[in-house]
Amino acid sequence: MMEEYYVIYYSQTGNTKEMAEAVGAGITEAGKAAKVIEVAQARVDMIKDAESFALGCPAMGAENLEESEMDPFVTELESFAAGKKIVLFGSYGWGGGEWMRDWEKRMQDAGAQIVGGEGVICNETPDDDTLARCRELGKQMVQSE
Repeated sequence: MMEEYYVIYYSQTGNTKEMAEAVGAGITEAGKAAKVIEVAQARVDMIKDAESFALGCPAMGAENLEESEMDPFVTELESFAAGKKIVLFGSYGWGGGEWMRDWEKRMQDAGAQIVGGEGVICNETPDDDTLARCRELGKQMVQSE
């Protein structure tokens, strides 16, 4: 079993970063090591052998994943996502969370299982409830192995 859990995220304003840190805190509370890193510093081979990992990205443009760093990263990991347990999270400023539903479907189509059944989303800055849900998903990710 892997002792280190990756939380890989893209954040423009800091909201998704705050959510990533909360997922990491949940992993730590569950007794494991969390590695919270920006997607620009991440490589897909870091998570290739992981049973589970977390990905965070805010809604961009017309409710899309961030296109220069996060989307190519997700495209690359789709090839080995089957059987993985994945936490998804992110914030948005407009719309109704369509980007997260699309992302969940994309990961499920690749064979991954979404921890908690769905991604955690919040409008703008995450509140205490959202951060608590992120921590809970971090714990669930560890317990799901």
